[in-house]
Amino acid sequence: MHVFDTHAHYDSGAFNADRMEVLAGLPEKGVDLVLNPGCDLETSRIAVSLAEQFPYVYAAVGFHPSDCAPWSTEAREELRQLALGCPKVKAIGEIGLDYHWKDNPPKEFQKQVFHAQLELAEELGLPVIVHDREAHGDCLEVVRSHPNVTGVYHCYSGSVEDAKTLVKLGWMLSFTGVVTYPNVRKELEVIRWLPMERIMIETDSPYLTPVPFRKKRNDSGYVYRVAETIAREKEMDPDEVARITMENGKRFFRIDV
Repeated sequence: MHVFDTHAHYDSGAFNADRMEVLAGLPEKGVDLVLNPGCDLETSRIAVSLAEQFPYVYAAVGFHPSDCAPWSTEAREELRQLALGCPKVKAIGEIGLDYHWKDNPPKEFQKQVFHAQLELAEELGLPVIVHDREAHGDCLEVVRSHPNVTGVYHCYSGSVEDAKTLVKLGWMLSFTGVVTYPNVRKELEVIRWLPMERIMIETDSPYLTPVPFRKKRNDSGYVYRVAETIAREKEMDPDEVARITMENGKRFFRIDV
């Protein structure tokens, strides 16, 4: 099985001890491509640096809603320059809304930063990677207000109805190891309905390690478990799911390899 992990944070401190070894070993595990999104300026810089060092690693740059407090016009300009300066920057992300943590920046400020980064994506002609946690209604409202921008909802956790709306808007949905967890229902309902051409797979490494590896640090070598779960729900061959999601990811991020 050859896979594209469309969302992995190798900029994370969880990989400080062995980052280069893990990345170097991914091709041996059948991982052909990886997309590393940033969550602030520093992690966006690291994402770009890793993309420049490994031919199969690509980057996105952006401010995660939980990390958007330092947002400024200067930060926006640095993101813009990072994207313009490296052809392997394929998206603006990880951006969006997160209403889960009480110490996150205020909701209105999160929305302001989200709007600004969608505008940057439109200016640069790039897709976006959206984080939506307990903010489904507001997130969809913001997305709808930027009809010229398309993207992917990563680690999708919304309803089938919201999925139908996003598909009509031209968006993709991506799934993590969460779909392997024993009590998951809603995500599997979405997968069963969702057309295969709108599905991507990811790890969100180092988080959300799939069953049966839950107690281990996640990395792209485990993304095959997501493909296997989708295959089960779709009554498909896992290799075919891997092939289709690979092509979906390459098309979405405009990667021609």
